[in-house]
Amino acid sequence: MTRAVVATAYGGPEVLAVVDVPAPAPGRGEVSVEVRAAATNPFDLKLYSGALGADPARLPIRLGSEAAGVVVAVGAGAAGPTGPVAVGDEVVVFPARGAYAERVVAPGSSVLAKPGALTFEESAGLMLAGTTAVHALTAVDVGVGDTVLVHGASGGVGSVVAQVAIARGARVVGMASPARHDDLRRLGVLPVPYGEGLAERVRALAPGGVDAAVDTVGTDEAVDVSVELVADRRRVATIAAFARGAELGLSVLGSGPGADPGSALREAARVDLLRLVVAGALRVRVARAFPLEQASDAHRMLSSGHAYGKVVLVP
Repeated sequence: MTRAVVATAYGGPEVLAVVDVPAPAPGRGEVSVEVRAAATNPFDLKLYSGALGADPARLPIRLGSEAAGVVVAVGAGAAGPTGPVAVGDEVVVFPARGAYAERVVAPGSSVLAKPGALTFEESAGLMLAGTTAVHALTAVDVGVGDTVLVHGASGGVGSVVAQVAIARGARVVGMASPARHDDLRRLGVLPVPYGEGLAERVRALAPGGVDAAVDTVGTDEAVDVSVELVADRRRVATIAAFARGAELGLSVLGSGPGADPGSALREAARVDLLRLVVAGALRVRVARAFPLEQASDAHRMLSSGHAYGKVVLVP
């Protein structure tokens, strides 16, 4: 048996509990990983909030799609995108099922070598944010010499979007609260505060115009300013404003209704993200790490929208 976080009902973070669950041996092509850290993500909230339905037959719901840890068992024929997998290897697991746990079994195709430059906590939060960033920047065709506007640039996804854009040779203007501006400058981002007059402040920093925008927050301000500043609406991507994005002809991405999931692109991006980390062009900021027993508190922090970086769980 192993301990894992489950949603025992539909509702808020109070429905989360740590329970004992079976810890099966890995089958053919599978790998068993002792989890050292698991990242929380907004999609996890949707799974038990009722936003995706409230079928009681699905309860209890295991949570978590990405983790980092150490390989403890390897099934026959298991190999990952970065090569063979062996007991004792430090790895990143994505996508995973039920990653909020002491141990997780995943197909070898989900297991990649953990970059030595990152801690387990940082590595756990790399892949979902990173593959989302690559998807968004590819969708709006950001490249060398472009100026890209990033809404929520200090968040778990937005900060990675900004770094990947800079690695592609783009100039990044990032929206964030003033308290985060010094941190964004250290990443090479030109920070701008939210609020009235945002479009004018962006124009002052980007007199040559804004070529593309990525919205990670889904507010009307983010959508409206992006549409105002970017001439081609197909070069505005949103991972949050699904309804308005569809109405306005934006690139709507992710797991929302009518969105492009970009599954193949995201899968291929995982190895490229590791290369960026190794090259020193990408790092992951962890806002806070909670023990499994405090999963409810971790989700309250996640749902507040004010976490500066990733919120992770540590078994």
